[in-house]
Amino acid sequence: MRKVLSFSLLLMLGLVASQLLPGVLGEGYAAFKTGSDTLLYICLAFIMINVGREFEIDKSRWKSYTADYFIAMATAALPWLLIALYYVFVLLPSDLWSSPEAWKENLLLSRFAAPTSAGILFTMLAALSLKSSWIYRKIQVLAIFDDLDTILLMIPLQIMMIGMRWQLFAVLLVVIVLLTFGWRRLGHYDVRQDWKAVLGYAVVVFAATQAVYLVTKHLYGPEHSIHIEVLLPAFVTGMVMRHRHINTPAEQRASTGVSFLFMFLVGLSMPLVTGAPHPVESLAGGHSVTGSQPVMPWGIMLLHVVAVSALSNLGKLVPMFFYRDRRKSERLALSIGMFTRGEVGAGVIFIALGYNLGGPALIISALTLVLNLILTGGFVVWVKRLALRSAAPEEGPAAGSETAA
Repeated sequence: MRKVLSFSLLLMLGLVASQLLPGVLGEGYAAFKTGSDTLLYICLAFIMINVGREFEIDKSRWKSYTADYFIAMATAALPWLLIALYYVFVLLPSDLWSSPEAWKENLLLSRFAAPTSAGILFTMLAALSLKSSWIYRKIQVLAIFDDLDTILLMIPLQIMMIGMRWQLFAVLLVVIVLLTFGWRRLGHYDVRQDWKAVLGYAVVVFAATQAVYLVTKHLYGPEHSIHIEVLLPAFVTGMVMRHRHINTPAEQRASTGVSFLFMFLVGLSMPLVTGAPHPVESLAGGHSVTGSQPVMPWGIMLLHVVAVSALSNLGKLVPMFFYRDRRKSERLALSIGMFTRGEVGAGVIFIALGYNLGGPALIISALTLVLNLILTGGFVVWVKRLALRSAAPEEGPAAGSETAA
């Protein structure tokens, strides 16, 4: 619980620092921002490699996971779409409701609500002695598929932001190659997986994606460069490793330290609440609908945070309507377990920043993430109470083999 609250505190501290540093550093802020963003991308790659390492399924029984994947996809899609609708029809003036720019920006930004924080959730449920339960095993499958679906859907959303250019086909080719390689070599490579090695892999992934961007920028200019986010390459890097369960205190401290730094840096990357742009280059450049919206009073903004948080969690109740062979309390526990948000959602917000998105919607998204992190301990305790109300923990087949009818 202390770890989750620390995430919230560091995200808020970063947000406060993001409002102060541009004025303090002046002309030196641009160089500082470049360095902090580089560090942030490496931390994000580190986290996504570890998420990929958790992607363990039996390929010989892949059909048994089909229902779980579609349930996870719906569980990620519903909160995303609810918040996108809220951002467009509540936060924007009516003359922008039919604007394609407004829709594509808010569809990208609201994706932060889709992923479940697998790392935080698994750790807390295991600490509450739920590791042998059906709920834990099923959440393992759904949360990983949830994150995978978020990563995959970010690709067409980013393509939508770029528009129909030749770079689109280059990005699609890279995505197809990565996914094919990841599936064929799932859990194949027995390589070092201690935190130092994973950090090294993260640096290599970031360097590779940055090299593609810099080379194409040099050849074709900033407007026609190819930018591949670290999310998918890092995830695939993790999924092709033969997973080793390394749970030493040193590994836990290092992993937690990277996550702490990441959350602080995400807060630090936020634009000025006043609406003034940071003096840094964006991927999309120019005007954005969300970034041009006027600042709203903090009281009104906090009401929006509560509303968006409620919608994002209501959207996660999809599993309640499936797995009808289980008790209602178990299905509710499964749904509430999916409420937890964390590093992947923060990564989506950071990527949205690269497309010049800003304004009240961005701040509301960041504060909603903070609120959900604060509430995570309560969510997990709620899950435990519902689990205790259900039948005793089962020892059965892997979660993916159970029906979702």
